[in-house]
Amino acid sequence: MSDDATGFLIDAGGDAGTDPRAFASGAADLEAAGYDGIFAAETKHDPFVALTAAAMRTERVDLMTGIAVAFARSPMTVAETANDLQLVSGGRFILGLGSQVRPHIERRFSMPWSAPAARMREFVAAIRAIWSSWETGERLAFEGEHYRHTLMTPFFSPGPNPFGPPPVWIAAVGPRMTETAGAVADGLLAHTFTTPRYLREVTLPALAAGAASAGRDAGQLGVSVPAFIAVGETPEELDRAIEATRGQIAFYGSTPDYLPVLELHGWEGVHERLNAGARRGAWREMAAEVDDDMLAAFAAVGSPAEVAGQLRERFSGLVTRLSFSASYPIPPQTAAALLAALRS
Repeated sequence: MSDDATGFLIDAGGDAGTDPRAFASGAADLEAAGYDGIFAAETKHDPFVALTAAAMRTERVDLMTGIAVAFARSPMTVAETANDLQLVSGGRFILGLGSQVRPHIERRFSMPWSAPAARMREFVAAIRAIWSSWETGERLAFEGEHYRHTLMTPFFSPGPNPFGPPPVWIAAVGPRMTETAGAVADGLLAHTFTTPRYLREVTLPALAAGAASAGRDAGQLGVSVPAFIAVGETPEELDRAIEATRGQIAFYGSTPDYLPVLELHGWEGVHERLNAGARRGAWREMAAEVDDDMLAAFAAVGSPAEVAGQLRERFSGLVTRLSFSASYPIPPQTAAALLAALRS
């Protein structure tokens, strides 16, 4: 259920690039601080390992892969790992899946790439078929275009999970993957590089269209956003946060995959300059392209109380879960003040 003051749950985005032992210790601290959930991203370490360690150190918070790379794995391995994490966490696990991009899938993971939205739809269907076979004992007979699972003997079946299957959320930016999330997932993981306007005019209509195509109610689906924040309690702290946030917005804005967000706001020319700057490696110059209007469109900026007010105004009624995206270190007392202001 959502927090009464905001209308959404407040999560802490965890980077599994840190040692899983440190991640678990940090998760315990975040739970004690009052967050509702904790994400583990897949970067330098496996997010499932990080969350397993975190499950042993926490009791209340939801634990989500945000994201695990689906196409680097098979539906069977993901079904097994997610089922085990649901057991270990006592029913607190959320399986967040993402497609990654073609070069990483083919060249880093040495796995096949094709039609990502269609493949993701089938990936989730295969996982659910596997879970259903374990739950009911019925024959596993999943045959699709990309995945085929037709063998499951009692020796290899863990049987029903006492906590039920975990929810499945899909990360999406473009309309096709967003529609896929609406059709087959329990929730949508939006990208950091988004704005409230893009959510209202592009993301949520695509999610609703996908849900309608499958005879589902989009109102029952979760929506999570990792929102840009530039927060500081002193002028110096805030200036550093703003400078770092401009740089991160510029980095994402230089990528063609995220051009539709800028196009909606009429910032195509900014993308062209950012893309050219990225090819030259002119990262410092690129940050200067993010003017105050663009910064305000993407990020909540100010003191903890001001940022909390902006986040409520932007996302109440639009999202069910919110986390913070910051490419700079936030002092613990500032983070605590922001969380308290959101809760108040």
